[in-house]
Formats: sequence, C-alpha cells, structure tokens
Amino acid sequence: MRGFFWPLNTIKYFQMKSSVKNIYSFLICGLLILVSSGCSKFLDEKDPSNLTVESFYTKPADAESAVNAIYQSVNGIYSGAYGFGGGLSPWLMLEFATGLAETDLGEATPNLLVRSLTNNADNSEGKLWWDLSYQGIANANLAISKIPGISMDENEKKQLLGQAKFLRAFYYYNLVRIFGNIPLITSTVSLSSPDMYPKQDSVANIYSLIVQDLMSADSAGLPYLDASGRVSQGAVQSLLASVYLTMAGYPLNKGTAYYQKAADEAEKVIQSGKYSLFPSYDDLHTPDKKNTGENIFMAQYAPYISPSGWQSAIIPYNMGISAYDSQSGAIFVNQEFADSYEKGDKRAEEKQFFYTKYTLSADRSKTIDLGGTYIYKLFDVEAQNTTASSGLNWPIMRYAEVLLIYAEASNEVSGPTPQAYDAINKIRERAELPKLSGLSKDQFRKAVWEELWHELCYEDKTWFNMVRLRKAYNPVTDNFDNFVGHKFTYGPVLQEKDLLFPIPQYEIDNNKNLVQNAGY
Repeated sequence: MRGFFWPLNTIKYFQMKSSVKNIYSFLICGLLILVSSGCSKFLDEKDPSNLTVESFYTKPADAESAVNAIYQSVNGIYSGAYGFGGGLSPWLMLEFATGLAETDLGEATPNLLVRSLTNNADNSEGKLWWDLSYQGIANANLAISKIPGISMDENEKKQLLGQAKFLRAFYYYNLVRIFGNIPLITSTVSLSSPDMYPKQDSVANIYSLIVQDLMSADSAGLPYLDASGRVSQGAVQSLLASVYLTMAGYPLNKGTAYYQKAADEAEKVIQSGKYSLFPSYDDLHTPDKKNTGENIFMAQYAPYISPSGWQSAIIPYNMGISAYDSQSGAIFVNQEFADSYEKGDKRAEEKQFFYTKYTLSADRSKTIDLGGTYIYKLFDVEAQNTTASSGLNWPIMRYAEVLLIYAEASNEVSGPTPQAYDAINKIRERAELPKLSGLSKDQFRKAVWEELWHELCYEDKTWFNMVRLRKAYNPVTDNFDNFVGHKFTYGPVLQEKDLLFPIPQYEIDNNKNLVQNAGY
C-alpha cells in the first residue's frame, strides 16, 4: 500500500455538501455530457479528463484515493479553527456540554448556548458534526460499493475496505451518541432513492451496523500498528471495546454480557504488547510522537499543509504569549475541576495537563500570570512559541483509555481483579499517585470514573461518558451526581433533553421524515 498523506484527496471532485440529500445528489450528478446526432463517434471515445463515479473507480490508485477521502471528515471535526463552517470547532461543543469548560470568547454564540444549556437546533457546531460525519459516511459507502470491482491485489483491497468500514463505524458512533435516532444509510443513493429523504432508524440498529463494520475491519488483515496514521487493527479493537462499553450502559443497557465483550476487546489490545503509556506527559503534545507509543488512532495534521487549528483556541484571550495572531481564549479549564485532582497528582502540576502562567511572545524572559487555568496537554510548544503552524495530531484513542475501559468493564463483570488493578494503577503510577488496593466493587467503580474524568479531560470523552453512565462528576463534592438534576458550578442544571443534541434545523426543514429530539 502506498504511503499515507493526510491532505491528499484526489477524489475531491466527488466530495459532499451539507445535508444528507445534498451529499448524495452531489455524488451522483457528476459531469453532464451533451450529445448530438452529428458527433456520435466523438462521444463514443472516452475522455480521461471527464470523471464520473463509474469511470473513476478503475485502478488501485483510485481505491486508495477513495479511502483517503473518507479520512477528511475526521480532520474537520477536530480542526479547532475559529470561523470554520460558521462557528468554532465541533470538538468544543462536547466540552462545553460537560460544565467543565470556560471561555473568554464572548462572540462564540454556539458554545455559549451549549455551556448555558440553552442550546437550539440552529447551532452551527451541531450542524458541523452532522455534515462532516455524513460526508464521511457517504464517502465510505461509495468506497465500499466501488472498491470490490477494482482489479488489484486482494490483500490490499481487503485492507482498504477494512479502513472504510472502520471509518463508517466511527462516524456513526459519534452521530448516534450525539443525536440519538438518525438516518442509517449504507449504500450509495440515486436521485430516485428513498434515502434522498431518509427516515431515522433506531439506536439499536445503528449500533448493530457499527459492530458489524468493526468486526469486518478486525478481520481485514490490517497491521496492528500503523505509524502513517491509517486505521490499524489496534485501533479497530480499541474502538470496538469503547462501543461495547457504551452498549453495556445507556441507552441500550445490555449489561454484563457487553461489559465482558468490552473487557475482552480491551484485553486484546493490552495483551498485544504493542502500546504503552508515555513516560512523560510532554509526549502527549509532542508532534514527533504522533501515531506511536500511547497514540492508537489520531486525527492527522501537518504544519503549513494541513495544520491542527485548535492552538489559538486553547491560549488565553489576547495575553500576548503566542506566535499566533489569533489568541481567542475559546476554551479553558473550570477552576473547580482543576482543583479536584488528588493531592500530589502530577497531572495537576504546572505544565503537565494545565498551565496558569507563560512567557510573553515579545520577551520570553518575562513570565505573566494568565488569570486562569488553560489546557497544556494539547499545547504545541514549538508552534506557540515560533512557527504558528502546528502539526500536532488530535488523540482519538489513547492507550490510557483502553486501560480504563478494561478496568471498568472487568470490574462490572467480576469486581476488582488483579488485572483490573494493574490497568488503573498504570495510569495512577504515571500520575505519581499511590496504587489502589483492597477496594469494593463500588469503590473501584468510582475510582475508575475519577480517572476517566481526570485522565481524558478535554479530549471529547467526558460528555460521552456522562451520557452512557447517566452520571456527572461534581468537582466540589468529589462525587458523581445523577446526570438529570446535576448543577454546573456556574449555575445551569442538566435536564433529560441534554442527553442528546438537537438535530440541525436545516435537516428538519429539508427532510419532512425527520423528527426533532424531545425538548428542542
């Protein structure tokens, strides 16, 4: 297989537009060829510059380009650039829904609505989640449909199809957790197809496809590691462990059998010996460490070519500490949460997970207090200090999460086993915290949840955990409240409707078959 270059998208011609209808309309329209009776011989000849869906998928390189196109939406979801698609970045939306994120950016209406729990269906970030995910799904469906007919090495074909199915599962996994009942589209669509105006399918059916796709990807002969950033078997098994853990909880409540499935998949990753925790937290935000060590699957970026855009979002508003012209203060850390780390936790130390002071860009010998706590675990030092263009990848699946999935799932099945203790204690040892031992099942469960919140904070994991557990961490009491009725430290109270985001109003207006989520 050829080397993987994330910005490559030679199938750009077929890239999709916003709504489900427009996505598929654009795919099938292609080029219109004008015909007349006087030039039939000319029209019978194929012009290689006239690309159509049928003529494009003929060579191995076409298959690879088709799969490359599926990755593009991953890049967009985690890009983080202010103004992208009319709002901030989709990843920020989920962080403000936790009640653990603050902002200095007063004009960031989409995030302020989410943060205050007054969100509505016109939120541009919700629309971006929807559009980018269905764009990726449409590209995946097209690749899955066309690649089998291409004459090429069968092993390479199988691997490409495995990547496509993993990515389709990934997009649906995000969509079903964010929006609930959504359209389930698994094939390319013609202008006369009923899927031009699709109905919503059940959450159970969405998860059924996700599992099916991931199991297919698991048997696709993918390498267990892939330093290029493509989907690997380790990524497949890690995501499947997460999916099973979610299915064990809300809203499907499949219970013990699925906790066991989650533990089994996570154990495969652990027993492979291919991944390990970084010895230093600095490695988490070092671009040279991308796709290695602890990083199982990431959104891929490259400086100057396809830079990661969230660097300006995680620095304080116009404090003059960065090489970036835009210093937006779009997100920083809720202080009560920053103070909730266990005494002696290395993650809470300056310039580990967070930072409260930094040098001035105009004079690096001068350090200023920032007046708040900001996110350092995503901070590209070189880009912030000098280049203003970051190639730092976004961590979608880290080995730390796999360890915690195993610890939580195995505890739900049979209580805290030595293997479960080993998994959680690896996280705690790196944080320079005492090892856990002698806990009851309930005590161990709470300990794992605390590590989920403190280890994976600001990586778009917390809100998903809140929804599947129906729990919210209270940093003031150090307890877990019921989701419904939990009060954010700054006032708003979570309601039943906040378990889902509203389906974008644009989709409701253009598809009479869609029904809005309750409360919006």
